[in-house]
Order: sequence, then structure tokens, then C-alpha cells
Amino acid sequence: MNSIDIVVPCYRYGRYLRDCVHSVQTQGACDWRVLILDDASPDETPEVGEALAREDARITYRRHAVNRGHIATYNEGIDWIRAEHMLLLSADDHLLPGALDRALALMQAHPDVGLCFGEAIELHDDGSTRSIRVDVDTAGEPSIVISGEDFVRLCIEAGANNVVPTPTAIVRTRLLKQLGGYRADLPHSGDLELWLRLAAHAPVGFVKADLAVYRRHCANMSLGYAQDEGLADLQQRRLAVDAFVQTCRPVLASADRLHQALLQQLAHQAVQAASSAFNDNRMALSQRLCDLAVSAWPGVQHGAPWRALACKRRIGLRLSGALLPAVSRIRAVTAWIRH
Repeated sequence: MNSIDIVVPCYRYGRYLRDCVHSVQTQGACDWRVLILDDASPDETPEVGEALAREDARITYRRHAVNRGHIATYNEGIDWIRAEHMLLLSADDHLLPGALDRALALMQAHPDVGLCFGEAIELHDDGSTRSIRVDVDTAGEPSIVISGEDFVRLCIEAGANNVVPTPTAIVRTRLLKQLGGYRADLPHSGDLELWLRLAAHAPVGFVKADLAVYRRHCANMSLGYAQDEGLADLQQRRLAVDAFVQTCRPVLASADRLHQALLQQLAHQAVQAASSAFNDNRMALSQRLCDLAVSAWPGVQHGAPWRALACKRRIGLRLSGALLPAVSRIRAVTAWIRH
């Protein structure tokens, strides 16, 4: 029987915790255990976690005396796992029916697969939802196995972004223990780096179905990285892709070429963000984003977006703002003529 250990880190998410764990309890025939790691939450997490552990012997509850942060908590959970597979399931997310059976069936059929993931549903506080889709052609099949290089290319095509909805990511424990867990220097982009690292060492499985619900709310840790035109997000993703090539170059022949493609995507995004910051009269921020773009990929300076930003900087904010409506109309007419 397939076995899986599920680590549920929880900080200030006590109100979601029971739904999260219940979504595991209602899965299929797989052999599972749950470890709830309460990172000193100042809410109802202790009461909920202790009650869940009393009700089901497969559930363990631990509470930190002081807050250790999410990366240390994740790695503590990885140290605990003993099953053939593992899943890190944040307490504010939950699995959908049949998720574990689908993913574990693929991994059982393909013992060389190191990571398996699927699609998900994003749930907002107002009750609205959005489908999180992954651009993988399965040729009508319910699942597929792709090479590690093809997985990296998916991330490139997504703009050097993480394409894996984290609550769907099931990892083969043997490989994870071999490669190590999350990096402390990547608090925001640790997922991206870990998936790239795993893909460099083993094929990746993909299930063409919604496996989990990712909850989007005002307390999401990632929201702070979207401020300042996403500067911190770009910086963290840059560190992640650099770490990927540094550690995986010996095992992935195309690592340098893939790294360059990832950096090009980041550079283009940084220039777009710099242009937006310029339009908002945030000149220091615009310059920092430009510096990031050039350091990632100097060739970005030869592209049209960079030249357009350079032109705006030469003529100044007031004049460039006055010309913007005319430029937009010209672009619209040009696009219409081309089509």
C-alpha cells in the first residue's frame, strides 16, 4: 500500500486547521500520517490541534515554544517523515477528494518520478474561485511524466515562476532526504528552488485534475513580496534560479542554458516593473529594478521595452505622460493593421 506523511505547518491559521486535516482523513485507501506543526500561533491552533490528535491516532500535534519561522518549521517536518512519500500542506489549504490516490498511483507506476503535482482551485475570502491551470499537454491522458528539463522549461514559459501549486506537490521521500529540504536563504522562493532541484535529479509527474484548494486571503505570507512592483519577489526568484544552477550543474547538462533562459525572463519582468514605477514617479525604485534587470541579463538593454523606458527617462515624466495616450492609440492601430 502507498504510504505518505503529511506535514501541516500552522501559524495563525487555526480557523482553517480542522478543514485542512479533515480533507486528508477523507482521502482514499492510502496509508497516511499527519504532523501538525504549530509555530507558536497566538490563536486557537493549540485547542484545534490537540483535539484532532486526540480524535485520530494517525495525527500528531507539536507546538513550538517560540516562533521559528516557516522554513525551519518545514525542515522540521521533513526530518519527521518516514513514509515513502511526503506532502507539505499549509493549514489554510486543503485537498480535494481522490487527490492522494491519483498522485500516488502515478508515482507507484513510475518509481523514478521524484515529484508529482496537479492543478488546483484558488479560493478567495469572498467565496469566489479561480482555476490554477498548468500548460502541460497530456494528449488526453489523465496524467503524464515529463523530463526534468521539460519541467524547467515549463517554469521558463511561465516567466521564471513556480508552476506547482504547493498543496498538490507530492515528493518521493528518498530523493528529498538525499537532496535536503528548504533553503533558509530563500524564504519566499524556496518552493521554486526545491522543485527545480528535484527536477534536475528525476522525472516529474503531472496529474491533469484539480487536487487541492489553495486559499488566497489577506494573511498570505507571500503578499508582502508583491509590494514595490514586486521587487522582493524578483530578487528572491533570481536567488532561486542562481541556486538551482549552482547545485544542479553537475547532474543536468543543460543547466547553464536553462539558467540563462530563466534570467532573461526575470530581466524582462524587471524592466516592465521599472517602467511602471517610473510612471508612478518612483524613480529610485525604477532604478533599482533596472539594475536588477541588467545584472540578471545585460542583453535586456537591447530590447524595445528597455529603449522605451530609456526614452521616457530622457524626456521626463510629465512629457512622457502626455505622450502616453497617443502612443497607446498608435499601438492599437498598428496591432489592428497587422491582424
